[in-house]
Amino acid sequence: MDRPLETQARRFYDGGPPDGQPDPTSPPLIVLERTLDMSVEEFRMGRRLGYRDRELGQLLVPVDPTTFTTDLTSVPSVFLWLVPRTGRHLPAALLHDGLVRGSFAAAPGVRIDRERADLVFRAAMADTGTGLIRRWLMWTAVTLGTIFQDRSGTWSAGERLRRQVTAVVTLGLVAVLGALATLDLFDVAVPLVGGVPWMGERAWWVELLTGAAGAVVVPVLLGLTWGRLRAAGIIAGVALALLLHVTAAVALLTGVYQVAERLGTRARTP
Repeated sequence: MDRPLETQARRFYDGGPPDGQPDPTSPPLIVLERTLDMSVEEFRMGRRLGYRDRELGQLLVPVDPTTFTTDLTSVPSVFLWLVPRTGRHLPAALLHDGLVRGSFAAAPGVRIDRERADLVFRAAMADTGTGLIRRWLMWTAVTLGTIFQDRSGTWSAGERLRRQVTAVVTLGLVAVLGALATLDLFDVAVPLVGGVPWMGERAWWVELLTGAAGAVVVPVLLGLTWGRLRAAGIIAGVALALLLHVTAAVALLTGVYQVAERLGTRARTP
């Protein structure tokens, strides 16, 4: 991981209105206007946002607030209990949106691909006072987005495919091993597979401890195969292993609610 960053809130400043000039001496002023499209929740920024990056210098987003929209922090609903759409990290999330969409102004010659934008996002979250664990989790999430969604040429086609395969294999193995470990804890044998070797037939509390250890050690080893993105691989694997059951429970409850909501809507429709 990178060296610890000191929180420097004054790196964010007021970027000014669409037809005005930025004011580096004023604190940021975030003005959001919800769009009229009720099928999606997106907002226009009434004022631009300025940020002094430690390496890239002055950054200003978006270029044109009248055409730029943001969904704030892009988080699947099952993870909103862990990472809300707004909070201390909001200025950094808006900055990241502008960078990955190419709607930013910077010094001449400064180029920012999506991988670099993710690193700026992580540093900017530190400047907003976002907690250490949350900002590394959020950086890991946007890094996964870059791996699977970016088509801007951040990596060659071969490198992108390799990273996608590595990520799928890592997360798939962690999920499968986590499920097997859970069944092993409750002494449920899986035909042709059995349990996981690090748990065995022991007292339940010993199996619980060895299972927790496996939920850390295995993702760390798999994450090392991610190359320079190994920090994201390790965090993604460990987070998946430790939060697998909570996420499954929240996803189940969310699904039940959505089905009930649809049934209720249909019942009210004449």
